[in-house]
Amino acid sequence: MRAIWKGAVSFGLVSIGVKLYSATEEKDIRFHQVHREDGGRIRYKRTCSVCGEEVTYDDIAKGYDIGGGEMVILTDEDFADLPLTSSRAIDVLEFVPADQVDPILYNKAYFLEPEGTATKPYVLLRDALLDSERVAIVKVALRQREQLATLRVREGVLLLNTMLWPDEIRTADFGFLDEDLKVRPPELAMASSLIDSMTGEFEPDVFTDDYRAALQEVIDAKVEGREVVQPEEVEEAPAAAVDLMAALKASVDRARAARGEQPARGGGGEPTPISSARSAKKAAEKKAAKAPAKKAAAKKTAEKKTAAATAEPAKKAAKKTPAKKAEPAKKTAARKTAPRKTA
Repeated sequence: MRAIWKGAVSFGLVSIGVKLYSATEEKDIRFHQVHREDGGRIRYKRTCSVCGEEVTYDDIAKGYDIGGGEMVILTDEDFADLPLTSSRAIDVLEFVPADQVDPILYNKAYFLEPEGTATKPYVLLRDALLDSERVAIVKVALRQREQLATLRVREGVLLLNTMLWPDEIRTADFGFLDEDLKVRPPELAMASSLIDSMTGEFEPDVFTDDYRAALQEVIDAKVEGREVVQPEEVEEAPAAAVDLMAALKASVDRARAARGEQPARGGGGEPTPISSARSAKKAAEKKAAKAPAKKAAAKKTAEKKTAAATAEPAKKAAKKTPAKKAEPAKKTAARKTAPRKTA
């Protein structure tokens, strides 16, 4: 990994030198726009909408649209006067319980690595956060923008999570929130039973991006010049159930059956998405392990069939040959034993 930022965590009178690394990476398959006829890359020119001339990067400034076709142009000097810290410091503001931070606020994640002789104070801060079961609320300037963030521990490493500002979170304003909808106790109990029957341990490695895998297969097939194998058709989602209780009971039975438990009403069940993913992964591993043995068995069977097919004509020929030779001998013996006629 390559460090994208260097600075220090300011923790009271303690300064901890750190390097910042991106903790995540996107795995999306990216494409270029190309000419369909010859595959040439499509290029765009930066042109002015007023004079039509092509503009270089040196002549490009930032503009803020105030409406009515008017634009306010900001220069580098304007940005230089802004109160944005350039000290490259991660300032710890306070420590709060982790469950008080709404996950919707989290934006990007970065690993922090101690730099130089900062390892001991780094470990001190890490262990103190673990012992207190709190996260640090910090401010940091990244990419010409001041950001709010949390500092917490993940697998023995300090993790910086940048956050959105509170005014960047939209309010969910939906009509049904004002309606007086009542949920019957039996429905709530059945829904709780469904949650219990589908409860498990979260294993991220079980889940895969099937679309990206299929798209990569298409690309690989085109590169190798082979035929693309069409994926199996995906079943359509069932229509919304009219009887909520019936749908909940059927879902509970299906979830119990997937776990190997006896369904409440004796009916068969289908796997849940989590158990299906786990079963598919195990089946793929077993199939991969059995593949060499199947090939060896098929080879032996083919060899046996070939040997049997070769030996069959020889056996028939061996049976027919003695039978033909024995026929004259049988007739000669019969002539010798027959009584002679006297005159």
